Amino acid sequence: MSAPLFRLTDAQPTTELLAARQQHLRTELEKRRLPILVVSSPVNIFYLTGFHGTAGVALFDRFEAVVWVDPRYTLQARDQASGVEVIEARTGLFKAVGRRLKKRRARLAGYEDAHLSCAQFKNLERESPRTTRWQAAGGIVEELRMVKDSYETDRIRQAGHLTAEVLTEIIPGVRPGVRESDLAVELEYRMRRKGADGAAFETIVASGVRGALPHARASSKQLSARELVMFDLGAILAGYAADMTRTLYLGKPGLRVRNLHKAVVEAEREAVEAARHGARAGDVDGAARRSLKRRGLADHFTHSTGHGVGLEVHERPRLGRNEKTRLRAGFVVTAEPGIYLEGFGGVRVEDTVLVGTEGSPEILTPAPKEPWFIE
Repeated sequence: MSAPLFRLTDAQPTTELLAARQQHLRTELEKRRLPILVVSSPVNIFYLTGFHGTAGVALFDRFEAVVWVDPRYTLQARDQASGVEVIEARTGLFKAVGRRLKKRRARLAGYEDAHLSCAQFKNLERESPRTTRWQAAGGIVEELRMVKDSYETDRIRQAGHLTAEVLTEIIPGVRPGVRESDLAVELEYRMRRKGADGAAFETIVASGVRGALPHARASSKQLSARELVMFDLGAILAGYAADMTRTLYLGKPGLRVRNLHKAVVEAEREAVEAARHGARAGDVDGAARRSLKRRGLADHFTHSTGHGVGLEVHERPRLGRNEKTRLRAGFVVTAEPGIYLEGFGGVRVEDTVLVGTEGSPEILTPAPKEPWFIE
């Protein structure tokens, strides 16, 4: 058994790192003249505090930070969370938040409208002072998360290398007669054996005509000779995800298949090169589309070119048409152009890349793109 690539003892962010993130949030709240923010997203709570549970609510203001958890998570939160007061809430999380706001006589508070359901928000309103005015805060924490610190990029890099390694290892077993679902299970099993928390998303293995479905689930279909096979996979490691796609061909490819694969590889290369500090997100998408358009294939590229990757496999920014977000050093994004031909199949090539201050972006999922056919 190969040794894990990552030691779980290194999994928890440091106290200093969490303190810096909390200060960044307070600075942003001050800019927006928002005195209080109630954070309900478990991912955002982990990012800010280190607590990795699934039931909790946090409150941040200029002077204090509190995390309320139900009794299932009390010990875990006290062990993991840093820079915050941990309070066990036995009568309901939002009731506990409301009591604190009443004590503070809060006049204005923000909430995460993208994560709070209508029922939860009504509950929060009901438990809070009638005089409190609630303001939708948008993705304030998600905006902070777009720029990864070195702790985060190290983990995404390791997740990416692990992802690349497991795909490379199973390629000798990719042959006619093997089921898509068996390959998907084997990939996820090997991720676990190498130290991953698991798969960052349901692994895609799509062969033949099923490759025309961009998000096809691995099925019981058996691979056949002379068809394309798409693999889309990613490990999650210490909470951080990677995302990678490679497309193989079983047999000696003809001219059509060679041209399709070459076109997508070139489009991905141009998208990666465009993902530089200062570029707009839409510029990356445009680079891939122009490349495919030169080959008459742009109409078969039916999704955006990429997205942010981090604590979630899909996060800000979106690399799509007319997206105005400026990329910055520390952004981690995907470049994943693809073409999908009904009745024939699909080709997609994808890497997770780190935007730097100088030079080309760093590819964090370094699985080779050659050879891509298995004779």
